[in-house]
Amino acid sequence: ALALAVMVVLVFGNVVLRYAFNSGITVSEEVSRWLFVWLTFLGAIVAIKEHGHLGTDMLVSRLGKTGKKVCLVIGQLAMLYVTWLLFQGALAQARINADVQAPVTGASVAIFYASGVFFAVSAGLLLLRELVRTLSGKVRDEELVMVQESEDLAALHELHLDEPATFDAKQPAQAAPRR
Repeated sequence: ALALAVMVVLVFGNVVLRYAFNSGITVSEEVSRWLFVWLTFLGAIVAIKEHGHLGTDMLVSRLGKTGKKVCLVIGQLAMLYVTWLLFQGALAQARINADVQAPVTGASVAIFYASGVFFAVSAGLLLLRELVRTLSGKVRDEELVMVQESEDLAALHELHLDEPATFDAKQPAQAAPRR
């Protein structure tokens, strides 16, 4: 929230200063760009933790419990591999750019690439935890499908609106009001 607030103040302030006073905030573009990248990676970490990434479950949802578990393990291993590749690349870029200064702020450009390193380490730990849970059998059946088909279906599932309505036979039915 703080990063988003800083971005809004910098960008809005820069626009106002440009049009009203023919000046601007020099570091506005650079700092806003860096904060945006950091926010994107931090949001991706949250999405991994909450299983919020969108995908398609057309095949996996039709499989049995064992098939779903095998697909989940394969998916988690693939994500760990890609996270490892991202970690290696971001770390290499951070090292290469450690002595490079940003043109406006003069800060090390490694700060920009550190967002990828931070994401990869955090995501890797979360994915490893989920893989251990899966292999140890601690994952519930409804957790065997990692992705949501759409945000709308996820919202319905969260509100339990996708479940069929049940009626209690002990409760008397209420008559509809007459008009």
